Amino acid sequence: MAFVRDDGPVSYALTLVPALDRPDLLADPVRDAIAALGTDNPTLRGAFQVAEIDPELADTAAFCERYQVPMSESANCVLVAGKRAGETRMAAALVLATSRADVNGALRRLLDVRKASFASRDVATEESGMEYGGITPVGLPKDWPVYLDGAVAAAPRVVIGSGVRRSKLVVAGSMLAALPTATVVDDLATPA
Repeated sequence: MAFVRDDGPVSYALTLVPALDRPDLLADPVRDAIAALGTDNPTLRGAFQVAEIDPELADTAAFCERYQVPMSESANCVLVAGKRAGETRMAAALVLATSRADVNGALRRLLDVRKASFASRDVATEESGMEYGGITPVGLPKDWPVYLDGAVAAAPRVVIGSGVRRSKLVVAGSMLAALPTATVVDDLATPA
């Protein structure tokens, strides 16, 4: 599917369809979150596009190479945990694939914890209801803040996980910034 942007057309080697037309390509919490966003606004329903991919190529570098997606248009969602007064605090961070989430700087301060670290694989999948390697900010538990790097929020489109490894979502960064739990943080990422 080709997209047109200010600096010309972009082609991905993906077949995109409205996400809710292919609920089989979405984790249950992702499907439910997209459906809830579009309840009163049909435009929102079409804002999330999904493409089926080879699950063996779900990891960012392999995916971008195979499906002709620039790394600067792909984003990674990481789940971060930290403790304060015996309470575990969870959050998600979404940064472009050309950068890294500043876990022990920006995210540690945002969570107000002494030390932040990536959530374990078991916690990430069990608590999110999503597959490892497909975790996305769409459909995470409502009490988890979602921090988007400013570059993600400003992107005309970004490729993110769908909650499962066998597909990817394509959506405008502004739509992700509009998620109920999202906060845009300008210095959330550092160059990779």
